[in-house]
Amino acid sequence: MEARKLHEYKSPIAALLWSVMMCGFGQFYNEQYIFGTVLLLCEGMVNVLSKLNVSILHSFHGKFQMAHDVVSYQWGIFYPSIYGFSMWQAYNKAIIHNYQRKGKEPPKKTDLTGFCFGLVIGMNIGVACHPHFLADVRFFEVFISPVFNGLLLGVIGGITGHLIEKYIKG
Repeated sequence: MEARKLHEYKSPIAALLWSVMMCGFGQFYNEQYIFGTVLLLCEGMVNVLSKLNVSILHSFHGKFQMAHDVVSYQWGIFYPSIYGFSMWQAYNKAIIHNYQRKGKEPPKKTDLTGFCFGLVIGMNIGVACHPHFLADVRFFEVFISPVFNGLLLGVIGGITGHLIEKYIKG
């Protein structure tokens, strides 16, 4: 049974996308059940203690000030790190698994490091600075929400980090 599992191909993109859906799911895909459970429990704890789901609900109902008021930022600032790490680790573990199944030495480098660091930094800046980000411009009032501002700056940070990583690696 164990030998059969080692011969199964693990798609790095599938592992990444599973982790995008929920922290720990990419690890479950990679058959890292204990580690996936730990990440899932950490995500759940931070989600509940930060009241992130309530903030998301208010954000999607256009109640941006309520979305801001309900969040516990002391806990919410941990969410991007768990989220980014889960995606990065699942992607790179799938790559390592595929090398090992072929009997090859896994690469010493990792992939998507710039993207995940940029994503985490952008999301943290977006969450921490959301009240100051275009808050006075009526058209941009959606960015008063820590959820939408964190997502926007997270995507911008992720793309920027990826481009910087590509430039450095040549």
